[in-house]
Amino acid sequence: MTMNRRQALGAMTASFAAAQAATRPAFAQAPKQPNIIFIMADDLGYADLSCTGSSHIKTPAIDSIAANGQLLTDGYANSPVCSPTRMALLSGCYQYRFPSGLEEPLPTAEKAFALPQGTPSIASVLRDRGYFTKLIGKWHLGDPPRHGPLQNGYDAFFGIPGGGADYFRHRAIANGENVGLGLTQDDNPIEREGYMTTLLGDEAVSTIQAARADRPFFISLHFTAPHWPWEGPEDEAVSRALRNYMHYNAGSIDIYRRMVEAMDAQVARIIAALKAKGLHDDTIIVFTSDNGGERFSQTWPFVGVKGEVLEGGIRVPILAQWPGRIPANTISGQVMASMDFLPTLLAAAGGDPGQAGNFDGMNLLGPLMGGAKVDRTIFWRFKAGGQRAVRHGSLKYLKLRDKEHLFDLAIDARERADLKDDRPAEFAALKRLYEEWNATMLPYPEESYSYDVRKGFSDRY
Repeated sequence: MTMNRRQALGAMTASFAAAQAATRPAFAQAPKQPNIIFIMADDLGYADLSCTGSSHIKTPAIDSIAANGQLLTDGYANSPVCSPTRMALLSGCYQYRFPSGLEEPLPTAEKAFALPQGTPSIASVLRDRGYFTKLIGKWHLGDPPRHGPLQNGYDAFFGIPGGGADYFRHRAIANGENVGLGLTQDDNPIEREGYMTTLLGDEAVSTIQAARADRPFFISLHFTAPHWPWEGPEDEAVSRALRNYMHYNAGSIDIYRRMVEAMDAQVARIIAALKAKGLHDDTIIVFTSDNGGERFSQTWPFVGVKGEVLEGGIRVPILAQWPGRIPANTISGQVMASMDFLPTLLAAAGGDPGQAGNFDGMNLLGPLMGGAKVDRTIFWRFKAGGQRAVRHGSLKYLKLRDKEHLFDLAIDARERADLKDDRPAEFAALKRLYEEWNATMLPYPEESYSYDVRKGFSDRY
């Protein structure tokens, strides 16, 4: 993807909230409530799809979402790690507004999990619109029956409550033993044989096949692929011999390729199930990732990986199709983040995000449907390494440990040409925007988790 397609730098604004309010009235109603399938990969890098530049991975089914709709080149995860992004997706807000959004992994059982009672979620606002809501796959925002998906707006759940699991044993593994919660249906543990990615695809297909004609559905399908442990569909023997599922020195580029392609095969099955049911043209399909990739991932043209607020750690593919509404085979430089999906999908369902709650995310249905791009200002922070970032137009303020930078992503996607001294007024303005925003967020607790620097934040600056 060439960088000259990216959003041009707009005029510096004093507040990003004004742009949000201005977009709310647009596209408030859809002619018919669409079904919605939201697909999130786990630790997938920006260039790990054929359509975003992979050199060796073939993803024809996922690519077809872009061919039948829109590819956003400037999509972002709300965090460079997992559960904070999922908190932002669930709430439509910056994860830093909630105690459980501040840490990765989640805090101890004595602390708050998921959303405070009564807080709207992406599932609850759609359920209020008449949708059947189901989460399939990875939750990672607390354990049922107190803090699971059913306690946060979903009608049904099939997947793993925790942050990771072996692909064949479906649990965490320590000292050769299965530990913790495994596969769960609603609030109850279950046993099922098979490769995790395939099992999640099976559940999505069966849910589509059982869909009622008089009730739209929202399926949030959160694959565990290609998160470690790195195991392809043919690697059950590796799984059975595993002593510790956090085996960072295992895996290979070829195994990683097979994991992503196995996920693509399930997306193909889901699309086929929609067509067989006669629902394809009435269904929104979204595909994205929860953060940037890890060791086997491609992030070109960006630098950085999971755990970093460099572009490679937070820039993710966003693909969206809605036949007849989202123009086919289009590419957009619209900046969009995980928290934007709640108001955007709610608007597509005919709801009014402004009436449903107070969200930091923006309703971007207009740009997705071919309207003008909307200027965004988005903020990140990450305790490990003292990381901070602001994207405003094409400018990015970045702080890593004690070093601050200013980059223009429109001409320098690799974040190498530091413009801090060349454009001091813009550097100061973005830094001031960060400080003003940060003052409205919860502070990190003293015992907050620090990401493993072996896999994440580096000394490259």
